[in-house]
Amino acid sequence: MLEEGKVEQTHKARRRTSCWIRKKHVRVGLAETLSTFVMMVFGLGSVAQVVTGGGVFGDYLSINLGFGLGVAMGVHAGGKVSGAHMNAAVTFTMCVFGRLSWKMLPLYVVAQFLGSFIAAGTIYTLYYDSIYHYCGGNFTVFGPKATAGIFATYPAPYLSIQTGFLDQVLGTAMLLLCLMALADKKNQPAPTGGEPFAIGALVLLIGVSMGSNSGYAINPTRDFGARVFTAIAGWGVEVFRAGNNWWWVPLVAPLVGGVTGALIYKAFVELLHPKNKDKTPEPSGPSERIPLDQCKKDNTDECVNC
Repeated sequence: MLEEGKVEQTHKARRRTSCWIRKKHVRVGLAETLSTFVMMVFGLGSVAQVVTGGGVFGDYLSINLGFGLGVAMGVHAGGKVSGAHMNAAVTFTMCVFGRLSWKMLPLYVVAQFLGSFIAAGTIYTLYYDSIYHYCGGNFTVFGPKATAGIFATYPAPYLSIQTGFLDQVLGTAMLLLCLMALADKKNQPAPTGGEPFAIGALVLLIGVSMGSNSGYAINPTRDFGARVFTAIAGWGVEVFRAGNNWWWVPLVAPLVGGVTGALIYKAFVELLHPKNKDKTPEPSGPSERIPLDQCKKDNTDECVNC
């Protein structure tokens, strides 16, 4: 009898745990953390190989490919659960345009920060020997053997804060403008099942066209999470002082750029779609939803067993 009681209690505890994990906020938070982690591991790993390998294991294009394909894999990892924003600028823009409830914003931001922070720690651990060998144990932010740029973005020596701010605004504006287009079913959306590739190609395109000035962070949580890790891991507070206190630009400018880009698309295209109340297109089958078409007004399904 005692054994049966223990077994029954164990089963109940497992059911409660499973039910808790299925709760909307927990599922979304975990999926968003994992998506961001996947994107960042591939992206930061590609930078680490290029920097510590001295160009032997890749070049600037390799970094762009790493982040572009990393974004695509991140969308696959959590796209149907959280939308795989992986970017606070995307989440903030969705809230501004009413496509996501404001109460979900802190959850997404924390999840993205954690995914970025953990990914930075993972790449640091994986490449620690290589980084140490490359810089001789002298972890610096600027200079011929600087390694902080493996994890967070820093401006080129010639770049002013004003131009750098514009750089981040424009890059993020193009990101959100194109994401709105890819999600617009009345225009020319990404083909069903091809959304991850399309989004990854978009990030790659931004990198190869607008990445040289400051590493195209276009993502507050991607940059800040990794920057905080480097401050703890040995690079110190110089990661915040460097580049004339550059650290705040990748935090603020992408938020401005994201709303600007989405607003431009809405004003020039979306609001001008002809009204068609008589006929609504039938869905062509299950498809993975992409960032700006996900979680409208916090409508993620609840666990029916909870």
